[in-house]
Amino acid sequence: MLSKYVVPGNKVEMQAVERAKYIDDTEKKKVYQTQVCDILSEDQLEIYMPMEKSKLILLPVNAEYDLYFYTQAGLYQCFANVIDRYKSDNQFILMMELTSNLRKFQRREYYRLSCALEMNSRPLEREEVEVVEKGNSFLVPGLPLKRSVIVDISGGGIRFIGNYAYEPESLVCCKYNLVVDGNAKEYTLVAKVLMVRELEDRPGVYEHRAQYINIDTSEREEIIRFIFEEERKHRKREKGL
Repeated sequence: MLSKYVVPGNKVEMQAVERAKYIDDTEKKKVYQTQVCDILSEDQLEIYMPMEKSKLILLPVNAEYDLYFYTQAGLYQCFANVIDRYKSDNQFILMMELTSNLRKFQRREYYRLSCALEMNSRPLEREEVEVVEKGNSFLVPGLPLKRSVIVDISGGGIRFIGNYAYEPESLVCCKYNLVVDGNAKEYTLVAKVLMVRELEDRPGVYEHRAQYINIDTSEREEIIRFIFEEERKHRKREKGL
């Protein structure tokens, strides 16, 4: 798929992922611009080492980056590791190996994955809301939760159903589990309810659309990676692999 859409000369934006080793927090916030040098295989490519103010940026080997390719077919995204760096024909090159599938990317919205995931939730207490609205995180432990089911998930939010209705614009605590990179993890996130409606064919059951609030960058990346992995499994099943 890589060679189908990405060609030498395509512009690339790259940013270290939040969990990347060997990179300090200041460096993780930087976005570098460079170009594709060559496509080596469907999971390896060469890109020119980025420059900043005429100075080469020596990105560390084994560090993982979030890559965005500007192609004739649109914007594509993937995660990739730096596996080597060298000089060739007086050009400094980074060899990158993909750690996720290449996917079409829409900057205005996150791809949504249909699913059926158990979730527990509750409305935030007033003191919690005050803290969250200031851009911080604070949740009172041990408060009762309501059961619901997530029916689609993205890096930006969730759609879930339950036999109760939250108020639109309210903030809720959401708890659910995902398996990311083979490891199970519980997520406790705050979301803002954008829409609520009663299902026509299921009286008393309500659908909610909610957007994450103050989500940690690393957790958002993990959710996106979960979606990539589930999509990959789905495609394999369809092909009978």
